[in-house]
Amino acid sequence: MFWFEQGLCFLPVFLVVWSSCTFIVPYIIALFRGDVDIIFPYISDTGANPPESCIFGLMTFISACAGIATIYARYKYMEKLNERNSLVKPCLNKTTLCLGIIACFGMCIVASFQETSVTSVHDVGALLFFISGVVYIMLQSVISFQACPYGSSICMSRVRLLISLIAALAFFPTLICAVIVKKTTLHWHTSDKDYPYHLTSAICEWIVAFSFICFFLTYIEDFKMFKLQVRTEYED
Repeated sequence: MFWFEQGLCFLPVFLVVWSSCTFIVPYIIALFRGDVDIIFPYISDTGANPPESCIFGLMTFISACAGIATIYARYKYMEKLNERNSLVKPCLNKTTLCLGIIACFGMCIVASFQETSVTSVHDVGALLFFISGVVYIMLQSVISFQACPYGSSICMSRVRLLISLIAALAFFPTLICAVIVKKTTLHWHTSDKDYPYHLTSAICEWIVAFSFICFFLTYIEDFKMFKLQVRTEYED
């Protein structure tokens, strides 16, 4: 048996690989078409124009579905672990599940409503995604420490905490600088008035996004230890 066939290990593996491609592939296409600048456009900018917008939308939807599946599997794993040890409060576990689903829903909004077409709806989706996502990984870091050493090692818990802190710290410049920027455009020049704010916001946005990916990467070892089964009951 290969390592990625153990337990539900394939779920976070697929999520990490696919989500990375979701951010990178549309960026490369948009770059070669000249739709965005080479230096740190917003992630949403890379999916603003067709055909990359179609690819970005489809890949993001699949990422959201994979994210929900992974988040739910993590929830059920902690629920089962908690039956034996009672280390984590059930309400905390359920809260993280809800936050994770909200974040994935925000991803779908971002992909469905392009930045240049329906800006207000797009921004709402981005806020849902980033705020819920950051709070989710922070609470999961807390859960990791509470469940240690049964859920994961103390070293892995510290890694998750570090990743969540990086995401949280990068989120604030992303939001603040995005609010300061007065115009919505796919092409920027260094002479533009708001260019420093745009650049800071875009860099921090990429940091937050890949912090999420790195966080789910830490799930791989945990997901090797369990499986989910569907039980069918027939009633006359």
